[in-house]
Parts: sequence; structure tokens; C-alpha cells
Amino acid sequence: MPVLTRLIPSPVVVDIRPGALDDLATILSDQRIAPSGRMAFAISGGSGQALRERFAPTLPQADWFDDADGTIDGAVRLADSIKKGGHYDAVIGLGGGKVIDCAKYAAARVGLPLVAVATNLANDGLCSPVATLDNDAGRGSYGVPNPIAIVIDLDVIREAPVRFVRAGIGDVICKISAVADWELSHRETGEQVDGLAAAMARQAAEAVLRHPSGIGADDFLTTLSESLVLCGISMSVAGDSRPASGACHEISHAFDLQFPKRNALHGEQCGLGGAFATYLRGDRDMAGQMADVLYRHGLPVLPEEIGFTVDEFVQVVEFAPKTRPGRYTILEHLDLTTDQIKDAYADYAKAIGS
Repeated sequence: MPVLTRLIPSPVVVDIRPGALDDLATILSDQRIAPSGRMAFAISGGSGQALRERFAPTLPQADWFDDADGTIDGAVRLADSIKKGGHYDAVIGLGGGKVIDCAKYAAARVGLPLVAVATNLANDGLCSPVATLDNDAGRGSYGVPNPIAIVIDLDVIREAPVRFVRAGIGDVICKISAVADWELSHRETGEQVDGLAAAMARQAAEAVLRHPSGIGADDFLTTLSESLVLCGISMSVAGDSRPASGACHEISHAFDLQFPKRNALHGEQCGLGGAFATYLRGDRDMAGQMADVLYRHGLPVLPEEIGFTVDEFVQVVEFAPKTRPGRYTILEHLDLTTDQIKDAYADYAKAIGS
């Protein structure tokens, strides 16, 4: 018998298929997550209302709250509203990343399990143990329990803007770079690498990278959904975001902080950042593969494609290490000067373009 065993915090239900949301009440009842049918739905004040009108008739015991606005204040209001609503079996976050992150925080605050029902696939936050919420200082990350269930209705996903699916592709593929950064840190600083977490994140990325179908196919959307879930679980296994966040995310965070009114979607920036970081690492073949897949799915691989000049991108890369003090990636390892970043980007753009 082993002296130690690992207990992985993971959802008890992962249901990814067309029409899954139609069976939500049955799924949660059968799994004894919401046996009484008393559920507190967290939705946005915008698109969430249409979902409420569509599904509320089939969920007569549920109450609906539209406080989930992506802010810490909204998450606290949501928790207070749920407390006042009476007894519930579970909190259901129905929406995109901002809604689900608000619901995660509120569910933790009131001590209820969280069911994440994603309406788009823009990032890997739907199954992570982190709620990212806007606050007075900008944006903060808050530790929360993992969702007890994940439901992804592919019919609902198709109704979201296709840009959100593309962003999810970028956020998954960049894990190749993130794991490579983690392994670099192990070699250079002695940082421990959790092999299981690294394997989960890397295989999730490889599954999307090598999938032959386009974003309109059920098999591709299923693979992307599963990969996003696995990336979230990998963070729980590791105990932090290390398997999912390296130089790629430092670059994305720098876009957000340096150009808060012009930044692109998180996954768009991460995909671009991951390809560039992989090129910096010297893995030109993988950088080319990543760029090819990003291009094939309509994602940017050059900053000009999301409205930034070369000088602005150089500024972003130079600032990126400041976004995560203490994290060691290829950016900290190379410690490039402004001119060296310009030269590296020129080489990258030439190689990717060819």
C-alpha cells in the first residue's frame, strides 16, 4: 500500500453535449446535487435574461439572480441575495466567465456547491479553483472551491459569438508554453513541477492543437470543452495556476494593464503570447505549429492583428514580468532589453509569416 495517495478535487458531473441544459434538473437530481430542485441561478443582467426566459419554465423551484456582473461587489451582492432567498441545494452559474466567477465566489461565501453552466468557451476559468473579479485596484484572483458539476450545452455554445470559441482555443493552446515555462523554472530555480498537473495541461493543449476539425464541428467543440475542463482541474492538482499560466499569461496581463481600453479577449492575447514565448524559447517548430493552428481558427498571431503596433507590443513584453512577481518564465530567464525584444519580434514575425 502506498504511504500517500492523491485526492484530486474534481467535478462529480461533467456533461458536454448538445441539449445538455434541457436535462439540467434531471442531471442534478439524479446526482443528488439538487434533490429538492431548489437552485439559485446566477445570471448576467443582459444575455442572462434570455436564458432565464428560455429555461425558467422547466425549473419551477429555482430562483434567479442577476447580480453577477464580474465584480467583487457584484459577487458579494449575489451572495447576500442568495442568503435572503432561503434554502437552496446549489448555486448555478449560467453564463460566461464573469458570471461563473461571480457565482463561484458567492457559492463559497454562502457555503453551497457551485454548478458551472458555460454559455461560451472563451477561457479555462469554468472549472478552475479561482474566481477572477474586478475590484477597486483593477482585478484580483480569489481562491474558491472547484465546481461540483460542469454542464456545457453545445447548442447554447453555438449561439455565442464565434470569437469566444476562438478565444478558448488560444487559452488552451498556450498551455504548451506555460508548461515549458514551469519546466524551465524547475531547471533554473529548482521550482517543483507537479508531473500530473503538467501532463493534464499539456495533453489538453495537444488535443486541441492536433484536432483536424473546425470550430463548427461537434467533435471539435467537445474536445475544446474537455480540454478547458482539464486545464481547470490541473490548477487544482497543482494548487495554483502554474500549469496554465506562464509568459503567455504575463503578456496577456500586460496588454490588460498597459492598454485597458484596447485589450483583446484574454484567450486571443494568450494564444499570441504563447506562440511568441515558444519562439523565444527556441522551439521554432512548435511555435510554427501553434501559429498555424491559431491562423486556421481565425486567431491572431501578430499584435497588428489585434490593433497594436510593434512598439506597443515591445512595451507589453517589457512590462510583462512585472505582472507576476516571483514567477519564472522565459521572459525572466532571457531578461531582454528593449532593442533585443524588437529584434526577437522581427525574427518571429518573419518566421511566422513564412
